[in-house]
Amino acid sequence: MRIAGLVGLFKGPPKDAVGPDGRMALADHFREFRARLLRCLLVFVLALAVALVFRHFLIDLVYGPYEDAQAKLPEGTTTATTSGAGAGLLLWLTLCGFAAAIVTAPYWLYQIWAFVLPGLYEQERRMSRIFVAVAGPLFLAGIVLGYVTLPVALEVLIGFNPEGVTNLIDFNDYLQFFTRTLFVFGLAFNIPVFVVLLNFAGVVKGSALKAYRPWIVIGTFIFAAVATPSADPFTMTLMAVPMVLLFFASEAIARFNDRRRERRAPNAGLAPDELSPL
Repeated sequence: MRIAGLVGLFKGPPKDAVGPDGRMALADHFREFRARLLRCLLVFVLALAVALVFRHFLIDLVYGPYEDAQAKLPEGTTTATTSGAGAGLLLWLTLCGFAAAIVTAPYWLYQIWAFVLPGLYEQERRMSRIFVAVAGPLFLAGIVLGYVTLPVALEVLIGFNPEGVTNLIDFNDYLQFFTRTLFVFGLAFNIPVFVVLLNFAGVVKGSALKAYRPWIVIGTFIFAAVATPSADPFTMTLMAVPMVLLFFASEAIARFNDRRRERRAPNAGLAPDELSPL
């Protein structure tokens, strides 16, 4: 009986009758949320256990960009360290925790989406499916680009170290720097997707994107300069150019959607005080 009750926590079936439109009682919504949360925690714990088994592969993957930068700098310029008796254990747990969160991201993102989906309208469901289909690959592409350019960024940043002074890098701090940099690159590649979704929602017009195109391009390069960890133009350009190209694609999609919307509803673009031909 206890085992069946524990399994029921992970299933979270509604106890009250579900309405014809999918409405449930508030308590059933909480039960469903608890069940989805427990599933995510269980999958995360299993992924964490697997990550601990492959921890040496993960440390080589994360440590690689720093080793590449260290090899190009003069000998003795920088050294990776840990501080404190428990720093090594904390390093392994943090590294494997990050890896488990990334690997299980499709699952827990799906659980969030499945929990919210019944409350969305049909148009909002279509938009959410488009976002999931496009945003995931773009986010991964941004992460890959960030990983490729990270050695150059580290070489430039550590290169500012005064001659004769050894740069000690705490590996726990480096791990946070590593994940934050990749996250920024991945998020930057999804900005055009948000622009398209705002256009589909009727908030942003394609004509407005065209009018402010020069300023958006300048703003993109400024964002890339601030977001990239180093001050070299190479890393900034590698982030800014794909973002600008993605913006051009999002502008083209927005203008096409506006024309399609006008053909379906010719009076949709009228001003509030403008006389309709009807």
